[in-house]
Amino acid sequence: MGKSGFYFDDPDPPHVQGSATSHAAAVSMKSSANAIRSKIKSRIQAAGVYGKTCDEIEAEMDLRHQTASARIRELALAGLIKDSGAVRPTRSKRNAVIWVVP
Repeated sequence: MGKSGFYFDDPDPPHVQGSATSHAAAVSMKSSANAIRSKIKSRIQAAGVYGKTCDEIEAEMDLRHQTASARIRELALAGLIKDSGAVRPTRSKRNAVIWVVP
């Protein structure tokens, strides 16, 4: 995934410091997180300038919000996707960031 080495391959996955439940959740996702990030990035990239919201990714991939939003944040922190500066309504009619591949 390009820039993934500094962040995604960390032996201690990203989690809320001092939270045992957050750490346990991060460890449990470590084996599947790379595959999920790759699939999310591919969907965002395939959408081109139209991009994807987190809600669209959740619905298309049948992911829980916590899973999709965490992987999207990781991709954004790694510079592999970016906020387009635009928004689109979600299924609940609230505006959400549209993510694109830079």
